[in-house]
Amino acid sequence: MKDGWSRKKLSELFTIRPQKKQAKEKLNDNDEISFVPMKCLNVYDRNLTLNQTRTLKDVYGAYTYFEDNDVLLAKITPCFENGKVGIARNLKNGIGFGSSEFIVFRSEGKVIPEYLYYYLSQESFRQEGKAMMAGAVGHKRVSKEFINEYQLPFPESIQEQKRIVAILDEVCTAVDKAKANVEKNLANSKELFESYLNVIFANPGEDWEKYELNKHVKFIDYRGRTPKKTKSGIRLITAKNIKKGYIQREPEEYIAIDNYDSWMTRGLPEKGDILFTTEAPLANVAQLDTSEKVAFAQRTIIFQPDSKVLNKKFLKYLLLSKPIQDKIFAEGTGATVKGIKSRLLKKIKITFPGLQEQLSIVVHLDKLSNETKQIESIYQEKIDALDELKKSALKKAFEGELWKK
Repeated sequence: MKDGWSRKKLSELFTIRPQKKQAKEKLNDNDEISFVPMKCLNVYDRNLTLNQTRTLKDVYGAYTYFEDNDVLLAKITPCFENGKVGIARNLKNGIGFGSSEFIVFRSEGKVIPEYLYYYLSQESFRQEGKAMMAGAVGHKRVSKEFINEYQLPFPESIQEQKRIVAILDEVCTAVDKAKANVEKNLANSKELFESYLNVIFANPGEDWEKYELNKHVKFIDYRGRTPKKTKSGIRLITAKNIKKGYIQREPEEYIAIDNYDSWMTRGLPEKGDILFTTEAPLANVAQLDTSEKVAFAQRTIIFQPDSKVLNKKFLKYLLLSKPIQDKIFAEGTGATVKGIKSRLLKKIKITFPGLQEQLSIVVHLDKLSNETKQIESIYQEKIDALDELKKSALKKAFEGELWKK
């Protein structure tokens, strides 16, 4: 520990979860206060989103109390792991109530709120907390003991804390600005490919033929209850794995080998077949990239086009294009979760040229897709490097190694 630094429990430095009766000592039941649900506690932004007010009597019983300058931390998964933490400022009448899943820290004067905010923003802190979570899957929470007993390193000088915060403000602002620019360029590169794709299929040639989708495409539609998942066996591809033209490896799920034949009775897939999600989400498309035996969950349809008429990869690109996506969503049903019935999907009309022109289009789209992926890879590397720079600055700050101004 460097000279002038101490390490103490959070419970020794902050009042954790201050008593809400303090609000009634300052306000009347009908006075307005800021209301902050979980969605208004942000990630990488210390400011809360303040767009709701309620009366004190409406929130007093069920919600968490806090005041200006208190630090809020989400305690439930996945909000904790995502880094939801902020500082309450500019609250209505200086008081707020919010999610029961907030942990509230009120400084007792030895550590300023901004210093704690940056410390809690560290990925290393979140990883420690994650390892100590308890509760049912999907409802795990950071334990009270972990928070109360956590040892916070800090310089005893408030001026030194302010200096560290000022440097971190400067570094993080610069990193966030640079990252925003890179992310904009990344989005632009993706839009370039999508625009080219849409132009091709929005402007079919005069000799292109129009048919209902099922005219030259065989449908293999898996229905019913998916077999019980196992830790190993035959890989199961679900709607979660089918995204933006490709099969994502995560999440990895399996069914027992013994269940394969009884489940895959409607037809077996082949490498290169087109996969389509009918719901949750609707109209994601991918191409099967393996010859190994795989199973498919419900809400997935396999398209097997007649190779004498329709190229598989051409069909993939066609289904990814906005003109066809718009047609599919127009036929979709459902208010909360949009989906499409197989009988309606089969009637969707597609337009395509002869095989030779299809192959030419595929070559051009493949080339542009590969170039786009290379550019995206470069931009992603830059984003990762910026994230590492921020992590490094935070780590050095709390080890007392930040440079002097």
